[in-house]
Amino acid sequence: MKPNYIAEPFRIKSVEPLKMLTREEREAKIKAAHYNVFGLNSQDVYIDCLTDSGTNAMSVNQWAGVMLGDESYAGATSYQHVIESATEIFGFPYIQPVHQGRAAEKVLMPLLLEGKKYAIANMFFDTTRGHAVMAGGIPVDCVVPEALDTSLRLPFKGNMDCKKLVELIKEYGKENIGVIIMTITNNSAGGQPVSVANIREASKIAHDNGIPFMIDAARYAENAYFIKQREEEFKNASIKDIVTECFKHADCFTMSAKKDAIVNMGGLLGTRDKALFEKIKQRCISFEGFVTYGGMSGRDLEALAIGLKEGIDEDFLRYRIGQLEYMAARLDEAGIAYQTPVGGHAIFVDAKKMLPHIPWYQYPAQALAVELYKEAGIRGCDIGSYMLDRDPVTHKEQESKFEFTRLCIARRVYTRAHLDIIVDALIELKKSASKIKGLKIIEEAPVLRHFTAKLEQL
Repeated sequence: MKPNYIAEPFRIKSVEPLKMLTREEREAKIKAAHYNVFGLNSQDVYIDCLTDSGTNAMSVNQWAGVMLGDESYAGATSYQHVIESATEIFGFPYIQPVHQGRAAEKVLMPLLLEGKKYAIANMFFDTTRGHAVMAGGIPVDCVVPEALDTSLRLPFKGNMDCKKLVELIKEYGKENIGVIIMTITNNSAGGQPVSVANIREASKIAHDNGIPFMIDAARYAENAYFIKQREEEFKNASIKDIVTECFKHADCFTMSAKKDAIVNMGGLLGTRDKALFEKIKQRCISFEGFVTYGGMSGRDLEALAIGLKEGIDEDFLRYRIGQLEYMAARLDEAGIAYQTPVGGHAIFVDAKKMLPHIPWYQYPAQALAVELYKEAGIRGCDIGSYMLDRDPVTHKEQESKFEFTRLCIARRVYTRAHLDIIVDALIELKKSASKIKGLKIIEEAPVLRHFTAKLEQL
């Protein structure tokens, strides 16, 4: 008997055809892509779990908003609508739209790290880590040690290790730390949530030491839903009230709106510091566009204004998290290890446990992603040593704390049948796991290498 599945709180109004290539065709395609899943063409992918970023299905209200988008260069009504929605939800006095999350990082990180050496986070994700490095900083992860045990079921494995945070501040010197970042949910740790109590404690430590406290808010709504389910203080609170409580402890935030705002393009950057906001606006004009469009079209701004509110709807979030819980229950039945309890946006399969014969420097998580594509046309990605990049100081390979093959589920896109195909493919791969080969990099970029690197099978 299969686990329960929470029915979609919507009906389907438009469909996009999918095509399944033959096994031989898929093997040829991934080889031609140099065993890099980012090199595959979308038409050659059956179920795309590469990311939940910008891959979501917009609602009828959002598509209607697209037609109402004001494309004025300055002062567009669509910009005003975004600021109204974002201010209501996040409570920040100064908010700047940008075209996506990494654009917010490009604008903000050099300002925070000017004259500083370190940035500390519960865990950095790829672009945040990359922008810290490009701004001249050294990114340092500080997640709770419980997160490293994928079989351990705890409610908030994405938390900051606050005891270690205090020690790091003493070791590095508070004057050398440009920012302390809380990523919610903690993507690199397996989509694990962060508690309000932990946000409060980490924020207090930052402020006691005069260090700005920032939230990476890509999946803030999913994080709020987990808080409502798991943190006693907030069991009767609304999602919006939980979000307000989380963000009132931050000095600034960056957000890829392509996740929890359920849009295909967009981002936000917020601060409480008027002087910093003036610098943000100038950098935005240089890199993104005028401040009232921030690199976005008016139609995208309008869809974002609507999506921000749809993304915190509790019925939607119950279904959204329920999809992942359904998959996780099936993986439990099959004895396939993943980061437990399941996160909000993806299944993070523990490739280290499924492929113990492949050492970290042969990238087991990437190897599993390659085989999953060959098996069923499913595209996932590596969240492990392959994604980590070389050490910014020594330039040597780094071993990641995790070797995850991440399988993201786009919002309002796939049905239960698709989820079953993903799990069934993993079950088949488990049967022949010992035959899967490792990989080596034959060409790579110095930063964010996993997007464009070329590999070959060993």
